[in-house]
Amino acid sequence: MDAAEVAQRLVAEEYPGARAAWLGGSVVRGDASSTSDLDITVLLSGPPAPMRRSLEYGGWPVELFVHTEDSLAYFCDKDRQRWQPTMMRLVGESIVLLDTDGSGARLQQACHEEVVAGPRALTTAELDLLRYTITCLLDDLTDAATADVRTAIASVLWQDAARLLLTGSQHWSGTGKGMLRELTAYDERHGTDHAHALLAGVRDPDALVEEVDGILDAHGGRLFAGFELAAQPV
Repeated sequence: MDAAEVAQRLVAEEYPGARAAWLGGSVVRGDASSTSDLDITVLLSGPPAPMRRSLEYGGWPVELFVHTEDSLAYFCDKDRQRWQPTMMRLVGESIVLLDTDGSGARLQQACHEEVVAGPRALTTAELDLLRYTITCLLDDLTDAATADVRTAIASVLWQDAARLLLTGSQHWSGTGKGMLRELTAYDERHGTDHAHALLAGVRDPDALVEEVDGILDAHGGRLFAGFELAAQPV
């Protein structure tokens, strides 16, 4: 059976009272590898949702995200706050496996529209914090005493610089390979090559500094003197 058939059978066996279910992730995007899992989101009216399960079924590793409408909305809101549309992509960029009451199509469309619309703009404080953090990493990279220290700093710096590039342009961000997918999508949209330049820079600190400074310059440049960060009241 193909991925969708396996997913449908699993949902029917494990959650016969489900209102809706969606198959998302790499098997739907078309970039699945030999170790990729099935990312299945299930909508229930109540318990055992919300919960998450990992299992094997039909020869596939499976990640199950089991939600009510309220918990789904909660995690979509967390997506917005961190500029990473994980939940919204799992539902919005999916195959509908089950839709008993119209919620499958309705929530898929709502999530898809949010993904397409992009995230909110950074506040001045959020932008300044990113600029300051990256400035400090650039200084640390320049002062690194060994190649191992440079590599450790560069592995963090490229992701923070990518986060500034993406969120500063109201484009979704990510982590790890998710960050790389978002960078690649940004490059395709804008005719740039930031994904390659940042990752190549991890192996070439001088090139990384040049690339990161270019990203910083588009958002106000380096920031150290004058930076302030207010603490939360206790």
